[in-house]
Amino acid sequence: MDRFRMIFQYFQSNSESVMNGICGLLALASVKMYTCFDFSCPCLPQYNMAYGLGIMFVPPIALFLCGLILNRQSLVMLEEWRRPQGRRKKDLAVIRYMCSSIMQRAMVAPVVWIIVTLLDGKCLICAFSGSVDPKKFVGFANASPVQVQQLLAKVPCKDDELIRNNTSRKAVSRYLRCWSQALGWSILLILIVAAFLIRWLRPCFNQATLLQARHWSNYIDIEQKIFEETCCEHSRLFAHKCILHFFESMRQEIKLHSCSLPREGEGTEGEEDLLWGITDQDQVNKLLKMWYYEKPPLDVSQVTQR
Repeated sequence: MDRFRMIFQYFQSNSESVMNGICGLLALASVKMYTCFDFSCPCLPQYNMAYGLGIMFVPPIALFLCGLILNRQSLVMLEEWRRPQGRRKKDLAVIRYMCSSIMQRAMVAPVVWIIVTLLDGKCLICAFSGSVDPKKFVGFANASPVQVQQLLAKVPCKDDELIRNNTSRKAVSRYLRCWSQALGWSILLILIVAAFLIRWLRPCFNQATLLQARHWSNYIDIEQKIFEETCCEHSRLFAHKCILHFFESMRQEIKLHSCSLPREGEGTEGEEDLLWGITDQDQVNKLLKMWYYEKPPLDVSQVTQR
């Protein structure tokens, strides 16, 4: 049990590293999902583009939403953005920093999926085989416009009888695959250059603002965790006291059945202190309402003076 508690505490104290690991796992999972996916283009003029673009962009949307769901800070950021002003002001720079951090991590897996699909080329060949100019390929010169559209739609299906013996099928497929791979490598190069520039140009800007935003972003996350832990501890003690009071009237009957309960005041004096004087439901509801609507200012000078 202590080992699991240590692991849980590590996850809490290293949430940023854990989220980076989760994003890496999602990226690897996206690659694995694509390699295991059985891509079957319908080879119909009306459905090729919808199917190809759907495979290219629908899974990244799902992966992006999974990245937002798994990131605990996304909920913390929304709560901070939507909470009432209260006695603590809201810093928009901190909210922007949290949003940027969340989006960057959530976009890793979708971008990996799109780049992998482009480098593979099957999705783009399926989606845009019907949009190729047939005049560039001699194999479609003697066909009518309707037949040309049918032949181009059959390009991804190399085993189809209609296109199997066509001399231009491989040329069209190779042409679209080259465009797809060029687009994929271009996106990858742009992302690498952008990451390089951001990494090396960041010290040229005001670092104090960035440090402040990062500090208070971590503070909001840690404060929420500590508040939840404190609420859980108070709930446990409060429930314990309520159960003891419930069974107080049944003490004699329980004793007859050889079940022992602590006597009144025995071992509960410490728990009374830990309840902090909050001993009924209305007080608890009032406290939680005050925490939501009137968060205390970030000033501990009065506490230290006491």
